[in-house]
Amino acid sequence: MIIFIIIWSLWFISEVILNRLFRSGSNDKKNQDRGSLRIIWVTIGIVNSLGIMSAILLKFPISSNLLIPYLGLFIITSGMILRFISVVSLGRFFTVDVTIRNNHKIKKDGVYRLVRHPSYTGSLISFIGLGISLNNWISLIIISLPIVFVMIHRIKIEERILTGQFGAEYIDYMKKSYRLIPWVY
Repeated sequence: MIIFIIIWSLWFISEVILNRLFRSGSNDKKNQDRGSLRIIWVTIGIVNSLGIMSAILLKFPISSNLLIPYLGLFIITSGMILRFISVVSLGRFFTVDVTIRNNHKIKKDGVYRLVRHPSYTGSLISFIGLGISLNNWISLIIISLPIVFVMIHRIKIEERILTGQFGAEYIDYMKKSYRLIPWVY
């Protein structure tokens, strides 16, 4: 049980640190986020609480195999790694709020070559991993579906801003890449 608490805690702490350290600066085009960051955090708080309570109160196991919760931890960790690779790759252009930085450039290489929003992909993978680590179908659905919806809402806002800023260059990039899942979406 301690490994679960450690990984869940590291994941939560890493997200709080990202949220505190990577906000837009005074020289950035701010307030384009439309409150989506707040919506994401409120949703995360609600669905994680409901998902954990469901795992405790309602028994709908994904599998009787004792390795399933550990598979969930592996999935959480994989999502975290993809998210951090994405953040590092985007460098100074990464912010948790939708922002256009001075001298902003579209990132089209590395993990961004195939997927326009690998940081969100990594985050979604981690939330799916949380549901699996709880080994409960209801928890998996309660956690995953709302997170997918708020992330897609956020992506639409971000893509509107990026299209407005970069025009044809971003539209061309959109045609050559996938939103979240390579070769699927």
